Amino acid sequence: MKSTGIVRRLDELGRITLPIELRRTLGVSERDPLEIFVEEDRIILQKYEPTDIFTGDKNELFDFYGKKVSRESISQLAKIAGIIE
Repeated sequence: MKSTGIVRRLDELGRITLPIELRRTLGVSERDPLEIFVEEDRIILQKYEPTDIFTGDKNELFDFYGKKVSRESISQLAKIAGIIE
């Protein structure tokens, strides 16, 4: 992990501000969704990208009842259901 030397305090609502230089470097724009991960004693922020609910794949996604499913998962499910071979 690389230190930036940037220290921020939480405000009274638990928010922090990400410096513009950091947002530009990471390609994070105003209103972009960020995903929050916890790893041991670390909080990790990552720009959110939708993924397949079964495999985590990010390619060829379709919306199915509000969930993302890839073409490959649909194909595998169709094989399991006996719809295609």
